[in-house]
Amino acid sequence: MQTLPESWRPVLAEELAKPYYAELTAYVDAERKEHQIFPPEDEVFAALEATPYQDVRVLVVGQDPYHDDNQAHGMSFSVRPEVRIPPSLRNIYKEMNADIGLPIPDNGYLMPWAQQGVLLLNTVLTVRAHEAASHKGKGWEKFTDAVIKAVNDRDEPVVFVLWGGHAKKKISLIDTAKHTIVQGAHPSPLSAKLFHGSKPFSQIDAALAAMGHKAIDWTIPNVKK
Repeated sequence: MQTLPESWRPVLAEELAKPYYAELTAYVDAERKEHQIFPPEDEVFAALEATPYQDVRVLVVGQDPYHDDNQAHGMSFSVRPEVRIPPSLRNIYKEMNADIGLPIPDNGYLMPWAQQGVLLLNTVLTVRAHEAASHKGKGWEKFTDAVIKAVNDRDEPVVFVLWGGHAKKKISLIDTAKHTIVQGAHPSPLSAKLFHGSKPFSQIDAALAAMGHKAIDWTIPNVKK
């Protein structure tokens, strides 16, 4: 499996030495020999690559990588510019437009957010093609809990964004006296009615301002001329 980005290695070194991580690595490597696995091996840690440890200001907890062709590239909710915008991300964009007035972009590539300190972390980092949650319970959850704890342990306050019941279970890992939690329904079509109107972007912006952090520019540039 891909090696961890440099900024994350010191804070996750203990995790990488644990027996479960060796088992997880062996499992994913074996799965790649037998099945098509998303995202590609060199993009498993793309979220950690795009947002170095010391730069995290907002942590968005996702779930499973997208499991259809060409969708997953290692960052929760994001797809590459040429890929059709998935329904959950479309709902996120609709809420962004309603909440802070930004136009809905023509693509789902969230790298501009990641590069400003928004860590787009799925709780499971690999999946078999076309088999949702097929790598659930294999060890990724322990690893990504360790990522959340590492961010929680930093001195600087961070905004944790927890959408849906799965993400809200992570509250126990977070020091709510130090950090801010923005939570709501999941943006998937199943719970979109509850998600719309929750105003997460203005909540995040207000929390960052209260922390003395620079605001996030949520604009996603269009790619089509």
